[in-house]
Amino acid sequence: MSLCFSSNSLVTLHSLPNNQSFSTRCFSSQFINQIQVSSIPNALTSSSLKLSQPFNYSIQRLKPITRSAAPAVETAPSSFRSKSPKDINVLVVGSTGYIGKFVVKELVSRGFNVIAISREKSGIRGRNSKEESLNQLKGASVCFSDVTHLDSLEKSLESLGVSVDVVVSCLASRSGGVKDSWKIDYEATRNSLVAGRNRGASHFVLLSAICVQKPLLEFQRAKLKLEAELMKEAEEDNLFTYSIVRPTAFFKSLGGQVELVKDGKPYVMFGDGKLCACKPISEPDLASFIADCVLSEDKINQVLPIGGPGKALTPLEQGEILFRLLGKEPNFLKVPIGIMDFAIGVLDFLVKIFPSMEDAAEFGKIGRYYAAESMLALDPETGEYSAEKTPSYGKDTLEEFFERVLREGMAGQELGEQTII
Repeated sequence: MSLCFSSNSLVTLHSLPNNQSFSTRCFSSQFINQIQVSSIPNALTSSSLKLSQPFNYSIQRLKPITRSAAPAVETAPSSFRSKSPKDINVLVVGSTGYIGKFVVKELVSRGFNVIAISREKSGIRGRNSKEESLNQLKGASVCFSDVTHLDSLEKSLESLGVSVDVVVSCLASRSGGVKDSWKIDYEATRNSLVAGRNRGASHFVLLSAICVQKPLLEFQRAKLKLEAELMKEAEEDNLFTYSIVRPTAFFKSLGGQVELVKDGKPYVMFGDGKLCACKPISEPDLASFIADCVLSEDKINQVLPIGGPGKALTPLEQGEILFRLLGKEPNFLKVPIGIMDFAIGVLDFLVKIFPSMEDAAEFGKIGRYYAAESMLALDPETGEYSAEKTPSYGKDTLEEFFERVLREGMAGQELGEQTII
């Protein structure tokens, strides 16, 4: 039985199947960690080294967004911005994901009436129970439902008996696999858009990713397709608006080497350590920016790249910060990017023989992407990544995060099976 809970009430909803876990995407440090604990030749044959090649994947085109046959809630679509936050109903999907938890907490702290959608078993591999989800999402009305099935989601929302003003989507494929990307980054997110619109929502805040501006990966294509549909919906209905948030790297995606370096291992980077740069943003700061998008009219119908405070940092500079905090002489292991290209070539050959290796190939392609591409805004005039054109927000710095991890470890910062930006 699926249920809807708040701190003071209990509403019975429909029985819904469990679905796979969601999280916001972060750069995977699994490949680098493998290099640090083994020799490079061994790393090439390790199961954690999954490199990739281009692929083709056919997705059935879904029908255009339409209102369901069920009567929609009567509401004035543009009126919510004149209300007090306590009178604004914000539906959050992906609420138990890595960023979603922070978004729910931030919206609750600002006084919004938050409806958080959660699976009955949430978290990595469904390890969290209903009770743990309720505790994690304190202050929100928690609705246990299934965003991968539109009918189930709509029935759950209908049972609540309230309208929805704003939908905030923090959904993201945890693995980045081909089918999973389309199932979550596109279809489940689209379900949230359709269901929210049918309950009266007139604004949609989408947590996307800055890397979609150079789409070479399947999850990026899935996100871009959803972005395009949001824009089309706004064009066809001038009472509907959207805010598309494209963050740079999260702190946890850069913390995978902290404890290894603390234990005396070298800091591993590809090439000269300057191939990629980012303006990392903390999870609370990103959640605050997403919450700003609910009411800020200057963020309406905008694509919003966003990074944290301070200058852009290369892997070399990130390592230097870490060694300085540890009081150690820098010790870098520079891995030729060609190692990844070689492995990609091998998988390129194998996937033609064994189609089941499609996701393994995609994971490798993801690793190659983040080893070489900066998580910064692309300058449309030069076609180059630009730190100057990547807006900064918030107050938390990567150095402060490293200090905390050195004291407390990475507890609560689990990367999951394969997590990416």
